[in-house]
Parts: sequence; C-alpha cells; structure tokens
Amino acid sequence: MKTREIILILIAAAFGGVAIVTWSGEEAANERAAKISKEANEARLKSAADIKALNEKAAKDAAAAKKSADDAAAASVAKLAEGDAAKKKVEAELAKAKEDAAKAAVKSAELEKAKADANTRVNELTAELARLRDGSELKEAIAKQKKAEADLEAASTALREANAAAAKAAARLAEVEEENRRLREQSKGTDNVSPNYRAL
Repeated sequence: MKTREIILILIAAAFGGVAIVTWSGEEAANERAAKISKEANEARLKSAADIKALNEKAAKDAAAAKKSADDAAAASVAKLAEGDAAKKKVEAELAKAKEDAAKAAVKSAELEKAKADANTRVNELTAELARLRDGSELKEAIAKQKKAEADLEAASTALREANAAAAKAAARLAEVEEENRRLREQSKGTDNVSPNYRAL
C-alpha cells in the first residue's frame, strides 16, 4: 500500500473517530463511521486509478520521446553517410581534374616547342628563298607552323578547361567537408538523448 493511500485512510479514520464521539447515539455513530469508511475507500480507489493513468501516460510519452530521438539519430547517421560518399566522389573528380590539367600543361609545353621549331625552320627557309626555284619547302614549313599554332591553341583551351574543372571540384569538396562537419556536430546532440521519465 502506498504512502498516499495510507494517509487518506488515516484521515478518514480520524474523521470517523471524531464523528462517532460527537454523535449521541451508538447506531448513528456506526452509520456515520461506515459512510466515512466507504468514502475513504472510494477516494483510495480513485487515487489509485489516477496514479495508474498518470504512470501509463508518462510511460507512453517517454516511449514516444525515445522513438523520436532514435529516428533523429538514424537520420543523422544516414545523412553523414551520404555526405561521406559525396566527399569521396568530389575528391575523385578533383584528382582526375588535376591529372588532366597536368597532362594538358605537358602537351602545351610540347606544342610551344614545336611552334618555336617551326618558326625557326620558316626563318631558315625564308633566308634560302632566293635560291629555291619553286618554294615548296617553304610552303610545307608554313603549313607545319599553322598546324602547330592550331594544336597549341587547342591545348591551351584544354588546359583552361581542366583548370576550371579543378577549381570547381575543389570548391565542391570544400562545401562537402563543411556540410559533413556541420552534420557531425548535429549528430553529437542526439547521442545523449534520454527520456526524463519517473513513475509516480
């Protein structure tokens, strides 16, 4: 029997004792005592029912709070996994962009040398033009020079595109890392969630 119930019974008994003393007839005193005892019993039963209802509601609220916290933690873990996958993808794209940029830079240097060599050859052929009868060698050198210039322009374009792709991938990587950091900080707040439940 709980403390609250004992107190109610003692109060009822005290009221009953006072009533019995104040009534002049024994029968009236007994009736009064019976009535008080019945009221005390009904109050005890009602109190027990109220306590049970409060305990059940508290348990239900605690279960709902725990489920909500668990769901939030699971969602946070899933979001972190997605962020890690996105980071790996961006890192791979950045590595490829850097590799392409390096290849484009090498190709550009090779074409610059080819252009310089073609210019040298054109100058040599121009100096000898006076003693050449048809100038076919000069035409061939000029054609090579034009081709080298076109190849160099294409390589320069590829290098600019590769550098732009590398810069874009680096920016995306920074965004993904910042998002992952924020998600990890948020997930720390869900680890210590515990329902504040205490039965009455």
